[in-house]
Amino acid sequence: MFSSRSVNKTKPLILVLLLLPSFVWVGMFVNGNLGINPIEMLMHKLGEMALRLLIGVLFISSLAQFSFLRSLQNLRRLIGLTAFYYVSLHLITYVFLDHFFNFSFILKDIYKRPFITFGFSGFILLLPLVFTSTNSMLKKLTFKVWKKIHYLIYIVVLLGVLHFYLLTKADKTEPLIYLSIVGLLFVWRVYKKFLTRRVVRQ
Repeated sequence: MFSSRSVNKTKPLILVLLLLPSFVWVGMFVNGNLGINPIEMLMHKLGEMALRLLIGVLFISSLAQFSFLRSLQNLRRLIGLTAFYYVSLHLITYVFLDHFFNFSFILKDIYKRPFITFGFSGFILLLPLVFTSTNSMLKKLTFKVWKKIHYLIYIVVLLGVLHFYLLTKADKTEPLIYLSIVGLLFVWRVYKKFLTRRVVRQ
């Protein structure tokens, strides 16, 4: 349905569309158009975008298991790295704008508040995925090792959802929807793996 060539041609446009919200939100922040608590609102928007993109990586991985959608896997790296961009901006906003590099307070915050602990842990686990995202690292590690490392994406996304769930004080519908989606994608992945092993044994 989608050829690798056509998918690759759309990458520049997709990248622009994915990055555009960050520039809009930063512009709104600078101009004072993000409400009564602009720092918190900016952090929220950046973090939620990061989480949606990370879930998008899992979703594309599941879709790519169908032969006619296999070329969509060419977008995983682009979307994954864009997610890391948003996670980094989310963290920078917290460290710089919210606490102005008060690292003693930040460390206490990470230790005392579970949602901060989950969020920071997710960021740390995301780093090896970013560092091994290049073709050269794939060749260096071998596909088997590389694949095992990139299974961390499930833990990263789960930590991100828990981070979002715990910081949401009122209506928790949205984080629960994300959690349900991640759960369904994980079950689908396990089911497909079970079917593959069953076919191999036969």
